[in-house]
Amino acid sequence: MHYLYIIYSVALDKYYTGESTKPLVRLEQHNSHYFKKGFTNAANDWKIVLTKKCNSKTDAIYLEKFIKRMKSSKFIKKIVLNPKILEDILNKK
Repeated sequence: MHYLYIIYSVALDKYYTGESTKPLVRLEQHNSHYFKKGFTNAANDWKIVLTKKCNSKTDAIYLEKFIKRMKSSKFIKKIVLNPKILEDILNKK
């Protein structure tokens, strides 16, 4: 099973979107700076604010890329408040 996840850092006031089969393990990796050149390396207070179980890796990657293309923290906040938006996005692809 694949998941779309959104994490948030209070220190940076930034969101990060990714996909994984194990979002909690991935969160630990982000906070421990496992990804040496990654965006999340700038902080170690990341918290999961949303996870969405997807039917396939393809769907999870599609949602991740869609959200990243928007380049908008306002859009991410809307998704966190109303995760149904993700279903609408998948239904329109």
